Amino acid sequence: MIQTLDLRGTRPTRAELGALIPRARVDVAVASEAAHALIEEVRERGSAALLDQSERFDRVRPARLRVGADEIAAAVEALDPAVRAALEEAIVRVRRASAAQVPAPAVTELGPGARVEQRWQPVRRAGFYVPGGKAVYPSSVVMNVVPAQVAGVASVVLASPPQAQFGGSVHPTILAAAGLLGVDDVFAMGGAGAIGAFAYGVPDAGLEAVDMVTGPGNVFVAAAKRLVRGVVGIDAEAGPTEILVIADGTADPALVAADLLSQAEHDELAAAILVTDAPQLAEAVVAELERQLAATTHRDRAGAALDAPQSALVLVDDLAAAAEFSNLYGPEHLELQTADPDAVLADITDAGAIFVGPFSPVSLGDYLAGSNHVLPTGGQARFSSGLGAATFLRPQQVVRYEREALREVADRIRAFSDAEELPAHGDAVVARFE
Repeated sequence: MIQTLDLRGTRPTRAELGALIPRARVDVAVASEAAHALIEEVRERGSAALLDQSERFDRVRPARLRVGADEIAAAVEALDPAVRAALEEAIVRVRRASAAQVPAPAVTELGPGARVEQRWQPVRRAGFYVPGGKAVYPSSVVMNVVPAQVAGVASVVLASPPQAQFGGSVHPTILAAAGLLGVDDVFAMGGAGAIGAFAYGVPDAGLEAVDMVTGPGNVFVAAAKRLVRGVVGIDAEAGPTEILVIADGTADPALVAADLLSQAEHDELAAAILVTDAPQLAEAVVAELERQLAATTHRDRAGAALDAPQSALVLVDDLAAAAEFSNLYGPEHLELQTADPDAVLADITDAGAIFVGPFSPVSLGDYLAGSNHVLPTGGQARFSSGLGAATFLRPQQVVRYEREALREVADRIRAFSDAEELPAHGDAVVARFE
């Protein structure tokens, strides 16, 4: 069962604490060589390479890469009413929350006739990757597509691995989610090859290259996104899911255990961490984990994740130390289950998404909170953010100076250009007044 890391009575330095933090043993660089080869195959051989890769990795060869509009419409028609209602509600909530992320245009007046306009331009075309391994993720369709639509992206395309049980097509629930959002450009392709197809296009399949690639995936997808960064924009190199719960003695151990299990069931590399200043809570959570694990559907992979090096119960002296540990870890999902969660929240700086109180579980964020569930993992929350409308927007500054406004700063521009030994810069300004 889950390991215990006892930090009570110690004051490790930041470097020492960083070395103690449990992490999944995933190295994106190890997959880079294989991902590069798969991308190059797609660049050289187009559709044929993608079909061969599907047969090799997904154990099925699609009849065609592009999914027909009739198939998408049929998937929407056949969608379970309860699932459709859930998807439609998620779309509404994510759309509303994403709209709040779009900055308003602004104008800065620096003087008479001198102004800088700030505007936000969407990328022209975006590609969304939706995984298709151990689970089905229609929610990821919503989380990728809706913010792009809110941002004003005019052209979108979606890719998901072909499924053997559906004749080599994309899972019908994925297709239905795409259909509900009006996405009709869908391809049955997966892995690093799909990322390469997004970045460079596949003319013989009718797939035009995109400007931005988003969405989670396995280590090969993460490696491929790293390789194409610069050719296209990417959101982040999403890795195995993570949950970190900060809890004190007032927390309900059954709820804490349930939330840890909710993420551990994703796969064997999922990270589940409890940080607490209450040893009695940690003991109760262990007992609850054992009880709930025996009854959960995916007990084998959840148990493997809990027993792995990336999962732990961390004992600390106080909640300030818990916040310090969490900030250094930079969790994808952070839950605060304490008597005064806002006091802890004041010390939190680094997390993908934060869930406050016992009635805000990570599962809520996965589906219907309105927040986005495509979040940074592997400590990337220390320097990057989750997917949102801003992911698809580029800030642009529009400069408008009139003659007298330029004359006012002409001498200073000359001083700069001479100091930098770039006299033609100053000459370009002087020329306007000769």
